[in-house]
Amino acid sequence: MEVFLINNNRRTTDDAIINDDIKSPKVLVITNEGEKLGVLSRNEALAKADEYGLDLVLVSPEAKPPVAKIMDYSKFRFEQQKKLKEMKKNQKVVVIQEIRLSPTIEKHDFETKANNARKMLLKGNKVKVSLRFFGRMIAHQDLGQDVIKRFVEALADCAQTESPIKLDGRSLFTVLVPKNDK
Repeated sequence: MEVFLINNNRRTTDDAIINDDIKSPKVLVITNEGEKLGVLSRNEALAKADEYGLDLVLVSPEAKPPVAKIMDYSKFRFEQQKKLKEMKKNQKVVVIQEIRLSPTIEKHDFETKANNARKMLLKGNKVKVSLRFFGRMIAHQDLGQDVIKRFVEALADCAQTESPIKLDGRSLFTVLVPKNDK
């Protein structure tokens, strides 16, 4: 939430320095159309902006002299917010969901987890398939590898592996991504 304080042609925001907030004694002034008016004193620049009925916005405070542009600041902010909304709307968020398996998983449980993973993949999410070894099961890593390979083969119609099967501590895991049928 942004707070605007309006007091004698003075507005402050978190991200822009405008009108009376400009402290530089001299600024290079550019009009709304992009025409350079030259280096003017702060008061002359504010008078020019007032003459146009617009705001004086400091666009490059680090430059020597600082660059200020005469523009309709509220319209500028509106356009910026509109662009941000459009960018967010076009952005796709990829979620990684996890399916946990066991080396001794039964057929029905395996099918249920495969169906759940298929639903996740069809929504466009990534699926992390992990298999945790308990106790002495770690001695039979080949059984765990086989379970994960069967799981990947069961989802071969809608998924492809993003990473090979890896062992991390007592867990085997791989990541599945939706297939691109383009």
